Amino acid sequence: MELTGKLKVKMDEQKFDSGFFKREFVVTTQEQYPQDVKFELFKEKCEMIANVNDGDMIKVLFDIRGNEYNGKYYNNLVAWKVEGAAAGAGAPQGEMPPAPMAAAAPIDLSSEEEDDLPF
Repeated sequence: MELTGKLKVKMDEQKFDSGFFKREFVVTTQEQYPQDVKFELFKEKCEMIANVNDGDMIKVLFDIRGNEYNGKYYNNLVAWKVEGAAAGAGAPQGEMPPAPMAAAAPIDLSSEEEDDLPF
């Protein structure tokens, strides 16, 4: 799933004794009735939001996780990619830009050499 909006706030990274760490952030949707939606980033994915500033337009790609604990149900939105929302805004945050494709050598079709391919 994906959601586009303005980064409202990013919380400090939370570290746990087990070595696990996460970071939460909130995105405000851009619709008639804006919603503040909280996302989580885990481990090395926390760096994806490090260079994004409050008020920046971003697109968040995420998974919905749900679980039950003591008869109550909980949902979490776990982000797995964060990128700038503006078209042509450059490389997505936390991602390497794609490598440029090398130009292919021209194919000489004038040769009437027979090959052994059946088609």
